[in-house]
Amino acid sequence: MKVDGQDESSNIEDRRGARGGGGGGFGGGMPRIGGRGVGIGTIAIALLAGWVFGINPLTVLGFLSGGGGNAPVTQSAPQSSPQTRGPIQSSPAEDQMKSFVARVLRDTEVVWTQEFQAAGKQYQKPTLVLFRGATPTACGTGETASGPFYCPGDSKVYLDMEFFDTLSRKLGAPGQFAQAYVVAHEVGHHVQNLLGITGKVDAMRGRLSQAQMNALSVRVELQADCFAGVWAHESRKAGKIQYEQGDIEAGLNAASQIGDDTLQRRARGTVVLESFTHGSSQQRMNWFKRGIDSGSMAQCNTFDAKQL
Repeated sequence: MKVDGQDESSNIEDRRGARGGGGGGFGGGMPRIGGRGVGIGTIAIALLAGWVFGINPLTVLGFLSGGGGNAPVTQSAPQSSPQTRGPIQSSPAEDQMKSFVARVLRDTEVVWTQEFQAAGKQYQKPTLVLFRGATPTACGTGETASGPFYCPGDSKVYLDMEFFDTLSRKLGAPGQFAQAYVVAHEVGHHVQNLLGITGKVDAMRGRLSQAQMNALSVRVELQADCFAGVWAHESRKAGKIQYEQGDIEAGLNAASQIGDDTLQRRARGTVVLESFTHGSSQQRMNWFKRGIDSGSMAQCNTFDAKQL
C-alpha cells in the first residue's frame, strides 16, 4: 500500500507529549461501570474485545460486567487534572507512522465528502487524536490498553499508535492496509454518528435485554466494517492511494483476527455466542468485503439484514 502521493489531513490532534489529565472513566484500582465492580478476568477479556475497535471501550466493560444495555457510559467530559503539553518524544519510525495515519485520514475525508455530497448531505470531518498512555475524552478516559475507539460525544477518533504493533505481533494482522482498516473502521463509526445511527442505537439502552443489546451492537460494528470497505473501494478507484497485491487480503485478515469468536478463544478457550458484541471473524470479513466489492453505502444496511 503506497500513500506517498496523498496529502495529509490537518485534523490530527497530537497529544503524545501531554502529561497529567488522568482520572475519568477508569480512575484508580478496579474499574467500576454503572456501580458494578469488574474483576481482573473480565478486564482481560474486555481489553481483547476493546481491540475490536468499539465505539467506546467502556461499553465493552459494561456488557461484560453484566450491565448490558443498562450500564451507563460517561458521555460528558470527565473531571480530570489539567493536562500539560511537553515536547513530543518521537522517532523517525513513529513520525513516518503519523504521516501514514494522516494520509489515510485525509483519504477518508475525500471519499466521505463525496459520498455525502452525492446524497445531498454535508460531511463533517472528525478529528483523530494521537496519545500515549491515557487521555481524557467526552466518553471517559481513553487508555492505550483499550485499543483505538471513536467517541461520539466529541466526534473524535482516539489512537495510540502502539496498537499497530499489537495488531501485528499479538493479533496476527500485519501490514499497512490492516492499519488503514483500523482508521477506516473508526471513521465508519463517525459516519454512523453523522447519519443519526449512533443516537438511535444509544436510545435503545435500557429498553432491551443484555442479549438483545449485544446483538444490536454486532450490527453496529459490522456496518462500520462495511463502511470501511466502501472507503477502500472508492479509494482504490480514485487511485490516489496505490494498492498492492495482498493489501485487500491483509485487511480481510485483520477483520478475521478481531472477530469475537477468535478473541474469545484466545482469552478463555471457549466461545459464547450470546456475548458477541462485534461479530464473528467470518461476519466481519463478509461485511468488510461487501463494502469493498460494492462501494455502496446502501449495501451496508446490517440492521435490516436477516442473516449476518
